[in-house]
Amino acid sequence: MKPRDVVLLSTADWDNPFWTNKQHVACQLAARGFRVLYLDSIGLRRPSAHYHDVTRILRRLRLSVAPLRQPRAGLHVWSPLALPLQQSSAARALNRRALAAALKRRLHRLGFSRPLLWTYNPMTTGLLDLTAFDGVVYHCVDDIAAQPGMPARVLAAAEQDLARRADIVFATSPRLAETRGKWNPDTHYLPNVADYDHFARALDVDTIVPDDVARIPRPRLGFIGAISGYKVDFELIRHVAMERPLWSIVLIGKVGEGDPWTDPALLDGLPNVHRLGPRPYAELPACLKGIDVALLPSRQNEYTASMFPMKFFEYLAAGRPVVATALPALEPHRDVAHLVREPADFVHAVENALQGRGPATDAGRRRASEHTWDARTGRMLSLLEQTLLRNAEGRAA
Repeated sequence: MKPRDVVLLSTADWDNPFWTNKQHVACQLAARGFRVLYLDSIGLRRPSAHYHDVTRILRRLRLSVAPLRQPRAGLHVWSPLALPLQQSSAARALNRRALAAALKRRLHRLGFSRPLLWTYNPMTTGLLDLTAFDGVVYHCVDDIAAQPGMPARVLAAAEQDLARRADIVFATSPRLAETRGKWNPDTHYLPNVADYDHFARALDVDTIVPDDVARIPRPRLGFIGAISGYKVDFELIRHVAMERPLWSIVLIGKVGEGDPWTDPALLDGLPNVHRLGPRPYAELPACLKGIDVALLPSRQNEYTASMFPMKFFEYLAAGRPVVATALPALEPHRDVAHLVREPADFVHAVENALQGRGPATDAGRRRASEHTWDARTGRMLSLLEQTLLRNAEGRAA
């Protein structure tokens, strides 16, 4: 597909230390010659009085008056202001008017003309006029309405409207593809992938394990990601820690990311559970190098039933044996990871992984090498080009 101008409406801030589809897709498009305006998350959940939310609001106020950032060639980042009160029709109307005016000014400044819209935000049709764009991609990566504190009814109606009106829908789990496919027949299941070369650095001789990880007694079981109560099963982590007190469990990530009501008190007082806080994306391969078994202890609920964890292929690319909760989206990869459902089975699977029994890490690395951002973006652009051409021919006829 020939390079185009793209407005990417994200649900994750650009500088979040744990990159998601949004940052990766933006970088891939820019590397292919597209010009991208990346919009930080506008906010879907009503903010709480929690420190995390207050800090983010203050930071957004500061960034909203700053010039566009340009983290790399062809890629600009904007942090627009919006009222995070999606249940209020008045607030949504105000957001729509303010965002349209501010976006028009920035597109003019960048020289964008009728760009494509690549959106992750299910509220898009309430925020932007889709007819102002030369095509609309809805990249559905989560069941956002199932997250804590979300205006589920408003989101569900808005998302269905967006999916129906989008030219094409990409979905990252079978369940998302099935449900969104009922709204738009041009829906494609494309699971999450990994920055293979980045995470394979965990196997480089020159990669140094961070001191705080290296000091922790082995064997080390590690989780890297958002430590949020609606995604991470704290009861399962506690069970593993108490059943095997000589195992060290290393948790790297921000507690309460996307869920300020997260309460990790179940892990308090466990001497073999080590919470190290978040790390920059560049340091994650070094952290994984110091991990003996990578964990995906996911809660089993409405949200995770539609989730394909990005960490899965990242762990495999780093050459780590993976023990994970058997989420539906991971089932096709049972041959390269230990997938279990019960706490006792989780402990047993970790024992097998530590002793080298079960799926081979070489097989996991090969699987991860087949699921890269370069290949995934190429596939999405090919499908998008076909769709836009078909739709243009249909209008001409």
